[in-house]
Amino acid sequence: MARSAARIRDAGRSLAWVAIAWTALMALGGCASAPSASTASHDILTESDEPEARKRARIRMELAVGYFEQGQTKVALDELKQVIASDPSFPDAYNLRGLIYMRLNDTRQAEDSFRRAVALNPRDPNVQHNLGWLLCQQARYDEAQRAFEVAMANPMYAGRAKTLMTQGVCQARAGRAAEAERSLSRSYELDAANPVTGYNLARLLYHRGEFGRAQFYIRRLNNSELANAESLWLGVKVERRLNDQVAMRQLGEQLKKRFAHSSEAAAYERGAFDE
Repeated sequence: MARSAARIRDAGRSLAWVAIAWTALMALGGCASAPSASTASHDILTESDEPEARKRARIRMELAVGYFEQGQTKVALDELKQVIASDPSFPDAYNLRGLIYMRLNDTRQAEDSFRRAVALNPRDPNVQHNLGWLLCQQARYDEAQRAFEVAMANPMYAGRAKTLMTQGVCQARAGRAAEAERSLSRSYELDAANPVTGYNLARLLYHRGEFGRAQFYIRRLNNSELANAESLWLGVKVERRLNDQVAMRQLGEQLKKRFAHSSEAAAYERGAFDE
């Protein structure tokens, strides 16, 4: 039971970052995790608590997660349909179905799936997080904010840094720069190693004209093995604003050498710093 939920969480994590413009790190989709048994009730569920229908459904769920991780989305969906037919009250199944429909760009079905999962287990912060990110992608920012707040209100939630990061990106999209900075800063305090948080915080500060503060975050990222074309290009622009020609050229050379065919390298060659 715990292994199945963990695999869904891992599959969800592998989908997180492209949706937030970190194309070099992960795969495709939303920022997601499945609920754990401990979020559903005050007592910890064990295998002996599960009815036979749930056990059979969970075994099939393992197959669905496996196909999902391998990118065989439609096969995963077919397996999941059988899971739900076997046990229509299984919230994890609707959560995974929501992720699948997000990957297929079917927002209506994805939202319906997440809302069914919420109805079955309203205390699960992971599903609230997934729903919030889906709503954000549709520019339904107030609804997204409420979903994130419900997720964060759960004192047992282990994914707080992830939700704060996603919330901050969503607030930035909504033009709420001050709120976005607060959320991203709190996320950074909890998980300074997350490249998406560091990049988005630096980008936000850059666009607000706070180049010195932006430099702190983007330099830390670009000095790690997680630097990519986007982060190096942002670093170039930050150093240019601070008139550090040496650092700017060094980053530009890295960008051309490591990501020669990227749009960022092309922009650097053109000197298109204000695009």
